Amino acid sequence: MKRRQFLQGAGAATLAAGTLVSGVAQAAPEHKWKMVTTWPKNFPGLGTGANYLAELIGQLSNGRIEVKVYGAGELVGALEVFDAVSRGTAQLGHGASYYWKGKSSAAQFFAAVPFGLTAQEMNSWLYHGGGMELWEEVYAPFGLVPGAAGNTGVQMGGWFNKEINSVSDLEGLKMRIPGLGGEVLKRAGGTPVLLPGGEIFPSLQSGAIDATEWVGPYNDQAFGLHKAAKFYYYPGWHEPGTTLECMINKEALEALPEELQLIVRTAIRIANQDMLADFTAKNNQALEQLVNEQNVDLRRFPDDVLKKLRDLSDEVIAEEAAQDEITKKVFDSFVKFRDQAKKWHAVSEQAYLNARSL
Repeated sequence: MKRRQFLQGAGAATLAAGTLVSGVAQAAPEHKWKMVTTWPKNFPGLGTGANYLAELIGQLSNGRIEVKVYGAGELVGALEVFDAVSRGTAQLGHGASYYWKGKSSAAQFFAAVPFGLTAQEMNSWLYHGGGMELWEEVYAPFGLVPGAAGNTGVQMGGWFNKEINSVSDLEGLKMRIPGLGGEVLKRAGGTPVLLPGGEIFPSLQSGAIDATEWVGPYNDQAFGLHKAAKFYYYPGWHEPGTTLECMINKEALEALPEELQLIVRTAIRIANQDMLADFTAKNNQALEQLVNEQNVDLRRFPDDVLKKLRDLSDEVIAEEAAQDEITKKVFDSFVKFRDQAKKWHAVSEQAYLNARSL
């Protein structure tokens, strides 16, 4: 009961006021933590989301926990975050779980699955459909405790230096695209390339890659991707509701008093809500600027391309599920929840959006 009251009280206070009451004396830091991230320092949306989480932990703990945020490459490389937190170099890591496919195939399901769950559905699966318990099971062998720390919503399909008019246009395409989406592109004849955010623009500009996905208008504009490619495609079939993560070193978490452990977990959950709201508020404005001021050519993927990608996605996901027992366990839970959500949203969210567009 005390745990439930704490979570409700802390969450309500922070969401209602946006911050704790100013003027309250801050305690001297009892725990100085490091947070390493896969994002460039202070990058809009993703990097600032990590900053917000660090500040929130400090505020909710009344200064007892101080978190210093390191951008990609400042303490460890962008794709070294998982190992750094696992071995205790840092207590917190901010990124996306599909980067860690090499650690566990199952990890990908907690970030984004092509033609999978939207942001609302992902949060529902994680918090009320057994997803979080499975995520903790996947990360436990690495001494990590995961948490959903943000969501981008439906992403864009990406930036291309050539038109995509048919499935054949994907053949030979070198594209920066991580996770299961990359495997689908490979099945379609393309070449997926995994690059950290800071390397995307120069690679696209130089021709080292032909296309890239990143996030959406707000983030893509900040990276200047419109200066390196002309065609901007939608929808983001590969990332319909990408969950960002904050992983915690388990030993560091358990060394905290119980009330501080709850504060860290609560702050992560609040940050999860805040990031989605931030992206929803800013993406449309950025898209209008890209199209109307920067002359970006906005395109929708042809239906036959989307259908082919969806069919290939089903194949890839089923094969990934067969990798090992834990991945199959996660897959079964994910697919069951997706099918249930689809039926409900067909007569609720989807039906409403269709009606609003009449």
